[in-house]
Amino acid sequence: MKQKQVGMEPEVAQTNGLEGLQRKRVNKGEKQAFINSLSSREMESLAALCDTFLPSISEPYSSTKDSLHAFYSMSASMAGTPQLVGGIISGRLKHPSRFSQVSQGKRELILRSWSLSPFYHLRRLFKTLKLLIMLIFFTQVDEENENSTWKALGYCGPDPAFVTQTQRIKTPKDEEDKEQEVLIGPLYKGLVDVTHPREVVAKRLRRSGFPRSTINSIDDKSLSLSSPSLIIQCDAVVVGSGSGGGVVAGVLAKAGYKVVVLEKGNYLARTNLSLLEGPALDNMYLDGGMLATRNVGVNVLAGSTVGGGSTINWSASIRTPDHVIKEWCTNYELELFGSKLYKEAMDVICERMGVQSDIQEEGFNNAVLRKGCNVLGYPVANIPQNSSFDHNCGWCCFGCKDGKKQSTMETWLVDIVESRNGVILSGCNAFKVLHERKKWRNRNSATGVAFEFNNGSRKDIYVVMSKATIIACGAMSTPTLLKGSGLRNPNIGKHLHLHPVAMAWGYFPNSSVSSSNGCIWPGKDKKSYEGPIMTAMSSVVANLEGSGYGAIIQTPSLHPGMFSTLMPWISGLDFKDRMCKFSRTAHIFALARDKGSGIVESLNSFSYEMEPTDEENLQRGLEKILRILAAAGAEEIGTHHCKGKKLNVKEASTQEFEMFVKDESSRKLRDLSGSICSAHQMGSCRMGLNPKQSVVNQRGETWELEGLFLADSSVFPTALGVNPMVTVQSIAYCTAQSVLEFLRMRKMDTI
Repeated sequence: MKQKQVGMEPEVAQTNGLEGLQRKRVNKGEKQAFINSLSSREMESLAALCDTFLPSISEPYSSTKDSLHAFYSMSASMAGTPQLVGGIISGRLKHPSRFSQVSQGKRELILRSWSLSPFYHLRRLFKTLKLLIMLIFFTQVDEENENSTWKALGYCGPDPAFVTQTQRIKTPKDEEDKEQEVLIGPLYKGLVDVTHPREVVAKRLRRSGFPRSTINSIDDKSLSLSSPSLIIQCDAVVVGSGSGGGVVAGVLAKAGYKVVVLEKGNYLARTNLSLLEGPALDNMYLDGGMLATRNVGVNVLAGSTVGGGSTINWSASIRTPDHVIKEWCTNYELELFGSKLYKEAMDVICERMGVQSDIQEEGFNNAVLRKGCNVLGYPVANIPQNSSFDHNCGWCCFGCKDGKKQSTMETWLVDIVESRNGVILSGCNAFKVLHERKKWRNRNSATGVAFEFNNGSRKDIYVVMSKATIIACGAMSTPTLLKGSGLRNPNIGKHLHLHPVAMAWGYFPNSSVSSSNGCIWPGKDKKSYEGPIMTAMSSVVANLEGSGYGAIIQTPSLHPGMFSTLMPWISGLDFKDRMCKFSRTAHIFALARDKGSGIVESLNSFSYEMEPTDEENLQRGLEKILRILAAAGAEEIGTHHCKGKKLNVKEASTQEFEMFVKDESSRKLRDLSGSICSAHQMGSCRMGLNPKQSVVNQRGETWELEGLFLADSSVFPTALGVNPMVTVQSIAYCTAQSVLEFLRMRKMDTI
């Protein structure tokens, strides 16, 4: 998508834009775009919808900037967006109803009526279409990795300091290993490419210490779970390579056991990152970053790449809060969390990740949060990071370009490689836990995992046979796998918590002039997407009335695509005005420790309902956030409610300000009229004392299958209330000790 496309015939622009995106995806080894199967009449309606959201507008203000003129003139059709949206709809969604051709003004009124409709399904349709159209329009790139709107938004695209290396530099042979680590990352010796011919894969496994790999000579028609192409033998198979699976795999491998790690997502080495929002969402997030509850009430972000969520998270490394430990020990009688082992686990985890709280430089959003809290006297503290104090990357949600963020890719998975006791297989979708009844046992025992993958021409099936099986797919995928494997514990998939998030925004124009309240704008030369993502946090409404429940206040990472899906749309002109303020619009969010819960039926079918107290806690958080933004010097403030109300703080009276804060923070949040997000999912296979109320015991082993352990956020007894990485890894570390004991006992049984 280039500026020169402005004014082109829509049909030509659509073709060029789509072909450019497809060429780029092929060149980068990324996922292919979905084939657009919509009819011409359906595309006519879809194009009208896209151009209603994003019309070509005669620039309303005099400006000498070519980029602003190009942005206002650019319509969605000129950019080829309808074709790409049509592909997504064809591949992932059911077709929308036909949108009849009417004037631009009437179309805008129709869309507005959908967003405010008393009919739930119309609100749902509006929200889904807006998300798809905006996300694609602002993330699609041409063959030069550019989007012609970005300059007008003040967005530079990928990190300018990061240059992707496309060719291996020639160096002396004795420096080859060092060079490979720089180019590919520290995992290159432990990766096995399953798309190679099975004979090559078996040979690679044998060289890695897995000699008992059986190749089956079968044709495509006889391929099945009972006749897999390859059978791999090991001590332990770990499904998932994130904060849970990575820790367990590293501990077992260092102890001398042969470990196979299966990861559904792909491996993206440091130098193979794009740091482009669209491709990163496609390749590193579950369902391309478009996962949502069944009613589209909560948008869910979850990692799906080697390293899992630890690869794309925002570095926050907070220990399990004392009041949560007390609750889990007292109310749920789980002695593990009060044990010496759990305290040791947190110490080991934080040391392994290099957790520290110093900050060299604060990003724009965090500077606003800290400034506002200091002015108002609200508590504000540094957030511990699993990165060095000079880690100032605003693109880390798309992967860490230099490895300073100590994800499992830089820590526990490295232990697998260095021990020479493990291998990592990416692009593998585990679909069944294998189990059987053994002699002298009163329940079935897990015997391994079957997984499928695309070998380039078709789907293939391999099986990993193991003594111990560890599932760490995350709170969305773990219950899906267990149900698909025939487990019947009624608690599987229940008690899902999401840490629902609601945001508010403040606009800070580029200026050195003092704000309306006499404060100098924080970060006057900074942009909203630059600098460390999350360094400041306020607990002003985190522990209401000593209940242990409330909301913490933090800042997000938002690049143009995600920003556009959140900001209210009331007309094409108003929306483009809001987008032009992107780089100086600060966002702050409230994250609730939720009592509400949901049910995971499958990965693409899950429900969730907040309790009224959760909504109230988010509303209290929004009230504080609006005050924080104003106190920090914002010129305009607002929320993400679909009515799109905003307040010019400089021009408003005290009474007008108080009325605005009261109205906006008291609006309903559970009716699809705003945006609720989640980046933390937990509790769907919770830990407990008996199988009637839980899925696993305190050792992390399932009640139903011997030798099957769970090691991810799904085992949380309740919602946590803070960023969960340290807690996930600490529980996984304890579970790893249980697996070690189990393997030692199995070894004794065979003597």
